[in-house]
Amino acid sequence: MRTSDSLRLLLLAAIWGASFLFMRIAVPALGAINTAFLRVLCGALGLIIVMAVLRIPRRFEGKLGWAMLLGVINSGLPFLMYCLAARVLPAGYSAILNATAPLMGVVIGAAFFNEQLTVSKVLGMVAGVVGIMLISTTGEGVLSHALVLGIAACLVATTCYGFAGFLAKRWIGSRGGLDATKVAFGSQLGASLFLLPFFAFSAPQTPAANWHIPEVWACILAVGFICTALAYIIYFRLLADIGPLRTLTVTFLIPPFGILWGWLVLDEQINQGFMGGALLIVLAVWLVTRSRMVKAARPTTTGSQ
Repeated sequence: MRTSDSLRLLLLAAIWGASFLFMRIAVPALGAINTAFLRVLCGALGLIIVMAVLRIPRRFEGKLGWAMLLGVINSGLPFLMYCLAARVLPAGYSAILNATAPLMGVVIGAAFFNEQLTVSKVLGMVAGVVGIMLISTTGEGVLSHALVLGIAACLVATTCYGFAGFLAKRWIGSRGGLDATKVAFGSQLGASLFLLPFFAFSAPQTPAANWHIPEVWACILAVGFICTALAYIIYFRLLADIGPLRTLTVTFLIPPFGILWGWLVLDEQINQGFMGGALLIVLAVWLVTRSRMVKAARPTTTGSQ
């Protein structure tokens, strides 16, 4: 993996990690479903602006429908699942469960997309999950029917992420395929249409006064334009350049950044396992990516891989 790819992976993790900060401020005021819908809506609007400024042709080569469907799988449904889980799960559980996305990617890739399941990948998944647990300790939760449903909702979301990376390669194409900005726009448009009925039901139940808080709207704009529009351009470009499994390792890097932003802005305390967890996450990323790095470095005798 090139240095530029690694830097983009870190940038994406930092941006998505900041979304937790913005959500902490916006969700209590507007509600989870409203915030999720406004996030993808602002993301779609931001991508329209980017396409206009960069004069990107609005030709989707017949792939707009696929990009919209990908948005339902990669944004709309996961966002909705995390919104539902947030009602019942203790703080931090979603962050821990979110780390199962690369694990889901490995299992799904091996089961449906002919990806090789190596010992290195399995060890990387284990190291990553342990690292996430160390830095996101939440204490003991009382196991209940609601808690089980919340955990199941998070696992549905990460399963969607696992499928989305491979489906993006199959439906949209890799290098030479549809431009990453167009894919990102189509996906957020699809996610917006998917979440629109939920928003239409939820919005009238939100107190009118909450819609006029400037700080809330600042967070909505940030999570929409930066954490969604910009982030998904980077995300889809990484999918095309380094593949779905290595791109999914960004999930391991998001919680450390989320905790860091909370500590810097909201004065939240970092738990004692942070440094150990961060080191395990670095190890996990290396284990997951090393097999492909070695394969890419080997000389080939044909013109294709």
